[in-house]
Amino acid sequence: MTNNSAVLTTSRPSSLSKALSKALSTSLACVVLAGCGGKNIDTPSSPPQTLTNSAQQPAPASQFDLSHWYLTVPLDEDGDHVSDVYDVSELKTYSHPEFFYLNEQKHMVFATPNRAATERTSTNTRSELRYMFRGEDTTILERAPSNNFALAAHKNPQQFAAIGGKLDATLHVDHVAINAGYPNKPPAYSVVIGQVHAFQLDDNKQKAGYGWGNEPLKISYKKWPNHKTGSVFWTYERNLATDNPERIDIAYPVWGNNWDDAADPGENGIALGEEFSYTINIFENVMHLVFTSTKHPTVHHQINLANNVDANGDVDEADYPYAYQDETLYFKAGAYNQCSTKQNDPSFRYPGCAGTGDWTTDLANGDYTKVTFSALTAGPATPMPSSMTVQK
Repeated sequence: MTNNSAVLTTSRPSSLSKALSKALSTSLACVVLAGCGGKNIDTPSSPPQTLTNSAQQPAPASQFDLSHWYLTVPLDEDGDHVSDVYDVSELKTYSHPEFFYLNEQKHMVFATPNRAATERTSTNTRSELRYMFRGEDTTILERAPSNNFALAAHKNPQQFAAIGGKLDATLHVDHVAINAGYPNKPPAYSVVIGQVHAFQLDDNKQKAGYGWGNEPLKISYKKWPNHKTGSVFWTYERNLATDNPERIDIAYPVWGNNWDDAADPGENGIALGEEFSYTINIFENVMHLVFTSTKHPTVHHQINLANNVDANGDVDEADYPYAYQDETLYFKAGAYNQCSTKQNDPSFRYPGCAGTGDWTTDLANGDYTKVTFSALTAGPATPMPSSMTVQK
């Protein structure tokens, strides 16, 4: 894996060649959503600033290097009954006035309603980027090892574009959905702002611990409607079959409360519009997570993704013993709305949120999510300093 890193800034966008499509050292655009600052943006009365492509209001790719990312948006403009995807080459000129656009500060906006088009394997809407090592070289399949990364313990690690990787983000959340039919289900009132995802194979190719498309990491923000602050937490999903009742997400709180705690986090929480940062650093087999904020203590968690020892150091007998050892992995970042379009499902995953599918109506009712990234950079994994304290 090459180790030349291009750091992106909003004032001087970088340009990467196809030769770097196999290096995780390329950078993701800095992105900022309308309504930055300490302002509480939980009220749905003011719609987001909307911009269109023009000489004065260019597409996001005119400001940021999107040469190794594709975008999923909550639209079905091609009529294929799944959410639209814009590949690397298409992102050069693409924007959408509600869900993916530049604001007046020339920062990227990600927003998504509760009810809209979704991916084939999901019932959650999203406006979200997915890292693509291949860049514009579409002769490389999306699922190919050379378009993704793996753990060092993988049986064929040399086939992959990288071993591990690193994603740094600075962001704030502007809005989470404020209506839920099942408010006590953990995903209610939350949005996923960063992921590590495993590639899902066709059903006939899935087997124990491999190919289920599970998520070893989702970083989330959640705020109950009656609270002034929300909570940041992350979840690890056991790498089990879809119909296995033990396939659940194990949540770990960062600031505020855990995702199933309805208590007011108060000063320990994060307000809408309050900036914080996270680092996902998967070095060899261990995923290190570092969270920083000017108003809160730094938090460091870690978990070995190649075994079934949890982030507290305890063996999880219910998990697959080798966890994500042989999976094909990739990064995602943006606004992944946790208000599923499912309404009456008994699973803990579906809070039955309100929504009409009409953006103007849902915006007015607060049935949407919005997220701001002021910095987001992908690069190669790095060893963690020995002085870093792990919090349990």
